[in-house]
Amino acid sequence: MVSIKGGRKRLVTGAVATATAGLALGAFALTGTANGATESAGAAGAGKHAKPTVILEHGAFADGSSWNGVIAKLRADGYPVVAAANPLRGPASDAAALRTVLDHVKGPKIVVGHSYGGNVISAAATDDPEVKALVYVAAFLPAPGESALELTNKYPGSTLPGTLDPVTYQQADGSTVTDLYIRQDEFHHQFAADVPAKQAALMAAEQRPIAQAALEEKATTAAWKTIPSWDIVTTEDLNIPPAVQRFMAKRAHAHTTEVAASHSVAVSHPRLVADVIERAARATVR
Repeated sequence: MVSIKGGRKRLVTGAVATATAGLALGAFALTGTANGATESAGAAGAGKHAKPTVILEHGAFADGSSWNGVIAKLRADGYPVVAAANPLRGPASDAAALRTVLDHVKGPKIVVGHSYGGNVISAAATDDPEVKALVYVAAFLPAPGESALELTNKYPGSTLPGTLDPVTYQQADGSTVTDLYIRQDEFHHQFAADVPAKQAALMAAEQRPIAQAALEEKATTAAWKTIPSWDIVTTEDLNIPPAVQRFMAKRAHAHTTEVAASHSVAVSHPRLVADVIERAARATVR
């Protein structure tokens, strides 16, 4: 396990081995041209081996811009990147949307999920031989039969419920849906305490809601059981308690990095997140 305290990196070996300017195509934004991922991969590998494409899946209360700093670092290091748009409707349907991205981008891939995005990548990557590694970033690693809500409540520590602003509306078929937002005046402390206040205010205004039912929907598959996994555990997280994150990482036998960061670690520590992704790529793509 690698442990990082605050902004200073301190490596500790342990026993537990974790811009988007481009073309909007279907469920994702692809950096570069329509086939830019494969073109970039070829260019990046024009010496020894092509670098895998990194697929990024954001979680609830966020959007693709939450990966901006990570994307910049990955692209600077020669990795082609796709930032997928997560519908946030439910693990099964969101995984189906992500699979269209995985099917479109050819060649080896490293698939990364933040928060609820971990539920999605765990389903979407199942039985995909081109997915070489999974990277979970302050994320859920559910086993079949588990939901995000159930896992959150496994250990105490989440203060998310008290900050939520539910919005219920009627769909065209007459059914109702409840979407969940984080109240904007609570967003900085709850979701992004180590992000500058002005930036967190923008994130609060831009947040995308998640369907309440998505947090209650149970997983049916777990790609981490067969695909090598890396996990970034955020020890100052108020959404997913650190104890829950450690439990899931240990169960998945993930290569784990701990950092004293909020739930928005990809925003506050983009270089760390990119470094873990690149470590997973180097370890699994030859």
